Amino acid sequence: MAIVLAIAASACTLGPDYERPELTVPDIWQAKAAETVDDEQGGVVQAWWETLDDPALMRLLKRAEQANLDLEIAVARIREARASWRISKSDWYPEIDGRLEGNAQELAKNSPVLPGETIEQYSVGVGLSWEIDVFGRIRRTVESANAAFEATIEDYRDVLVVLLADVGANYIDAITLQMRIELAQANVEKQRESLQLTRDRFDAGLTSALDVAQAESNLASTESRIPVLEIRLAAALNRIAVLLGENPGSVDDEILGKTRIPAPPQEIAVAIPANVLRQRPDIRRAERGLASQTALIGVAKADLYPRFSLSGFFGLATGTFGDLLDGDSLTWSVGLPVIGNIFDGGGRRGQVQVQEARTQQALSSYELTVLSALEEVENALVSYAQEWVRRDTLSRAVDASRRSVDLVRTQYMTGLTNFQNVLDSERSLTDQQDSLAESQGFVVNNLITLYRALGGGWYPDPGNEETFTSAFEPLP
Repeated sequence: MAIVLAIAASACTLGPDYERPELTVPDIWQAKAAETVDDEQGGVVQAWWETLDDPALMRLLKRAEQANLDLEIAVARIREARASWRISKSDWYPEIDGRLEGNAQELAKNSPVLPGETIEQYSVGVGLSWEIDVFGRIRRTVESANAAFEATIEDYRDVLVVLLADVGANYIDAITLQMRIELAQANVEKQRESLQLTRDRFDAGLTSALDVAQAESNLASTESRIPVLEIRLAAALNRIAVLLGENPGSVDDEILGKTRIPAPPQEIAVAIPANVLRQRPDIRRAERGLASQTALIGVAKADLYPRFSLSGFFGLATGTFGDLLDGDSLTWSVGLPVIGNIFDGGGRRGQVQVQEARTQQALSSYELTVLSALEEVENALVSYAQEWVRRDTLSRAVDASRRSVDLVRTQYMTGLTNFQNVLDSERSLTDQQDSLAESQGFVVNNLITLYRALGGGWYPDPGNEETFTSAFEPLP
């Protein structure tokens, strides 16, 4: 025991001690769009769905969080990583095994010792083996496993952010597509009226067959838009169902018939760049991955040095089964094996270099994740602001096109203009209305994309890394 204590007292931990990298990020967002957003309430970004005030969407998001299969996979990975962490921690403690053994051997008649004799041996007791962590191999292994476990929690949160954003985006797409289908059908009806008008004028000898053919072509062109939109609508509905862990078609009745796109807020809460680093799960996951990989350098360096272990046995052993419980059968042994590599052709030093190179890769990956996150937010800010501008412009264009259609139809009926102007006006109105509806959907989807880029969709709990808080139940 004195030897063991002396060895333990001289223990050290090899490898670099991990320190979170200090990264320089801008104090404010560069996009001019950020000048109009509210950065005083950065913590609100987690609940982006609350800004849309849509109960149907809320119900879908909650169902997705409860039954999505990607989330179930992420939870299983957390359980796996937690178990691996516990396995690594078990090396801190001695391994004690119970032993019960009995065997018999008949020696050869030509044996130099006891020829032709039968030897029996019976033993019962407990054996002990314990690695003394002199150079920190176990400590670094536990450190790496713990960081890897924390990385899986961040991976779960990242999956949650992406999941809720995907459900929201497909929900908005489904509503937008229904609005576009409704507008196309309304334009089909108006163009049928125009076709009938040309036919009536042709029958009366007031126009040529060309006007009729052009009206038929215009009507068919508008009708051809509807099947394409129907295909995309079915795909969006089926995607939502799968994200909810349900069969395709299960959410159709809940969404079909909705043609009102939720109104997004003019002002939104955007966290400052430094906060994004703290709340984006993919950045937190990359940082934990770097910590895990850094600890493996110490594990590899510890393998360059000998391993000290304590082994022993205490129990009963005898050559006659009937004497097994006799006091004279008591036996014990203790050992302090030291195993060290003498020559391996540089393999262990090569393994240190491998772990150092992987750590450099993990650091670069972490830095790239941060830069990509900042890029996503900047792009999302611009997209959200500029889509508002596009939507307002298209709204004015639709109003003007609607007035133009009414005027040109009146002029055509009175013979003041030709049918080509009617066709041009109707096509323009159809295109402008479709683009406006599409843009209204883009505004909301860009809002969702922005909050996703900010890491919205979960509530950070720095006090307990093992808690995967529901996105709909914020911590006090």
